[in-house]
Amino acid sequence: MRTQKLIKELENKLLAPFAMKSFNTRDRVHKEKEHPYRSAYQRDRDRIVHAAAFRRLEYKTQVFVIHEGDYYRTRLTHTIEVAQIARTIAAALRLNVDLTEAIALAHDLGHTPFGHSGEDALNDLMDKFGGFNHNLQGLRVVDYLEERYPDFPGLNLTWEVREGIVKHSTAFDVCGTVNDLAPEEMPTLETQVVDIADEIAYDNHDLDDGLTSGLIKESDLQNLPLWEKVYKRITLHQTSLTPEKRKYQIIRSLIDLQVTDLIQQTEHTIRTLKFKSYKDVKTHDKKVVGFSKKILSLRSPLREFLMEKLYHHYRVIRMSNKAKRFIQELFKVYNEKPDQLPPEAKKRVAQDGVRRVICDYIAGMTDRYCLDEYKKLFDPYEKV
Repeated sequence: MRTQKLIKELENKLLAPFAMKSFNTRDRVHKEKEHPYRSAYQRDRDRIVHAAAFRRLEYKTQVFVIHEGDYYRTRLTHTIEVAQIARTIAAALRLNVDLTEAIALAHDLGHTPFGHSGEDALNDLMDKFGGFNHNLQGLRVVDYLEERYPDFPGLNLTWEVREGIVKHSTAFDVCGTVNDLAPEEMPTLETQVVDIADEIAYDNHDLDDGLTSGLIKESDLQNLPLWEKVYKRITLHQTSLTPEKRKYQIIRSLIDLQVTDLIQQTEHTIRTLKFKSYKDVKTHDKKVVGFSKKILSLRSPLREFLMEKLYHHYRVIRMSNKAKRFIQELFKVYNEKPDQLPPEAKKRVAQDGVRRVICDYIAGMTDRYCLDEYKKLFDPYEKV
């Protein structure tokens, strides 16, 4: 039978010396007896999957609002794709796959409805009241807002998963600062893997969704070196592919190319630095999980293209600005008359303050729920 003793033996035997092992955890805020046959990080992963905030990701925007079509990625499908890519990288580098997966599954729990436009709106509204950062909100969700256990608030996750949520950083994600999560230390390699897996997932899958939506066309991509490199290879050997199959083969090949390069380059970097334990990672002066210079140079034009042609497409901007107005108006109405908040939110006003409670309430909404609330509060013919 798998026991905690066997888990420790297996981790010592199978994981690299610089991997974060579950028995080295800095523990949980609230002391708990660990599970007899699941590691601490496996338990965290399961708690995240069963959280209400995780389920709500199904109806939160990635790029395209959910009512635009049921093909497009949502926060939930994006999260699953990040976890899949991150697991592959972590396993190849002999890192702790369970920790990596838990961080990946939790990395977007603090996201608002309507993607980054919702986050920007809440940050502006909370400007003089602590602001809004979705990483810090994710920590607030798992530490406080989830109500599932009789003995403590939140999910009581391990220190390393909580650190991974706060220190998650990409071009779209700003690393948070929490004093009890060692802001002066580098994140674990497992957290660093999730950061890059997130970038790989949204670059390539947003490209996929952009092509499907018609906002960008294959002909727009022909001058991008990374796309052209893979396109030629695919079409050279498979000349009779339908456009849909060709697109799928190119997207999967783009992901494979980047993941392979990341694994090889990171392995080389770690070998050069001669890390002997996870503590060497924590005290190093910079992150070490990354691409080769060649792939970095190839990725850059593609990312610039997505920013200009997809994220700044007039239809995406219109929806983003519309979403900001929804959130601004909802916030204003709740703030003027907090009695309109549901009882489960209102009960926290005395402790957290009206604006933070409103912020928590709106951040936890799905796109659909946010639109329904807007109708109830502003449409005279809608039942409240």
